[in-house]
Amino acid sequence: MSLETLILAAGKGTRMKSKLPKVLHKVGGKPMLQHVIDAAKKAGSSREVVVIGSGAQLVEKEIKGVEFVLQEEQLGTGHAVLSAKKNFAQSEGTVLILCGDTPLLTGELLKNFVAAHESSTCAATVLTAKMPDAIGYGRIIRDTDGTFKKIVEEKDATDLEKKIKEVNAGCYCFDVQKLFGALDKVNNDNAQGEYYLPDVLTILKDAGEQIGAFTAEYAIETLGINDRVQLAAADRAIRMRKEKVLMEAGVTIIDPNTTFIDDDVQIGQDTIIYPNTYIEGNTVIGEDCAIGPNIRFTDMIVGNKVTAQFSYCHEAEICDGVTLGPYVHIRPGTTIGKNVKVGNFVEVKNSNVGEGSKLPHLQYIGDTDMGSGVNVGCGTVTCNYDGKKKYRTTIGDNAFIGCNTNLVAPVTVEEGAYIAAGSTITKDVPKDNLAVARARQTNIEVWNDKRK
Repeated sequence: MSLETLILAAGKGTRMKSKLPKVLHKVGGKPMLQHVIDAAKKAGSSREVVVIGSGAQLVEKEIKGVEFVLQEEQLGTGHAVLSAKKNFAQSEGTVLILCGDTPLLTGELLKNFVAAHESSTCAATVLTAKMPDAIGYGRIIRDTDGTFKKIVEEKDATDLEKKIKEVNAGCYCFDVQKLFGALDKVNNDNAQGEYYLPDVLTILKDAGEQIGAFTAEYAIETLGINDRVQLAAADRAIRMRKEKVLMEAGVTIIDPNTTFIDDDVQIGQDTIIYPNTYIEGNTVIGEDCAIGPNIRFTDMIVGNKVTAQFSYCHEAEICDGVTLGPYVHIRPGTTIGKNVKVGNFVEVKNSNVGEGSKLPHLQYIGDTDMGSGVNVGCGTVTCNYDGKKKYRTTIGDNAFIGCNTNLVAPVTVEEGAYIAAGSTITKDVPKDNLAVARARQTNIEVWNDKRK
């Protein structure tokens, strides 16, 4: 049986107090809506339709690979689903309805939920959770035999009903044709004046259909996010979940409470992550590395046996055996070759550094193609910008760049060449040549010191 997903993401999220649509706020390094989409895919969904409203253009720009439906006016969850009716006109089987602000949903939970629904004869199944604090949630009302009876929204609930701890998690499985057949009968006769999707369950039940209720094993997975406090709690929960998975796979995390690893990060076996480390985006780190403390990696590819500390690196590649830091900035477009040493206070931008080369300290290497076995002296700068255009520097294998050298691009230092300390190189240096480009020293014995 086919499974399609409809995700409700049109709300303004006023309690977030943000110019950004609520569903685009990030947890675990990516928008909460993306978490919901990913969970649906893992559950077997073949198609995802997202209902958007507030900040629609921003959502369409950020989220890819789904269909969008615009809900012009937000008149409740039932109205939101109805706005997507045309998108499901030819559909058969099960439609999974989710909320875009529930980023802790897992593929495993949704897969079990869908399986429970499809193995039954129910026209609809609602996902429930038992909350210690049920404030703000619709309550699940059951008959004396324990079967589903109805859902009562908190603002419409009696004092006795408000004491119920089992709540509506806002996720549903429906027979898609029966869903849209019943939606036309929903009215807005309630405290909010809105069209509630849960009313469809009562309509179907009154028509003789069976309604199921599937209770999540872990209530935390169903939590909705309404404000920044809940956002922070969800972010921590996702990161702790991620860190647990990594540790179970053989990664050592010295202090999970001071380590921040995004949900899509991959880390190899026997790598050690030290405290105050941020690993973000789609970063991939190999095996046997020592990362941190005080590292920020964003969208990095990192090889095996890499040691890095006190550094910021983004959108670049660090190959096997590299030693990095402290106080290094590796900028986008850079590849640091195998067994390279990058020492303290070094910045490398849009450059290729060959195997075994050394950048020990206090260098700026920009727009450079550097060979293997190169030694770059302290204080060396590649002067790559003339105020209008950027130019590249080329350094051949086994070249030696003396301290306080300026390489004014475009310039080539060929294989085995030497550059004397303090030189400003503006012309190419041939293979195995020694280049000296500095004025002869003059000592003036008697001179007028205007500072005195």
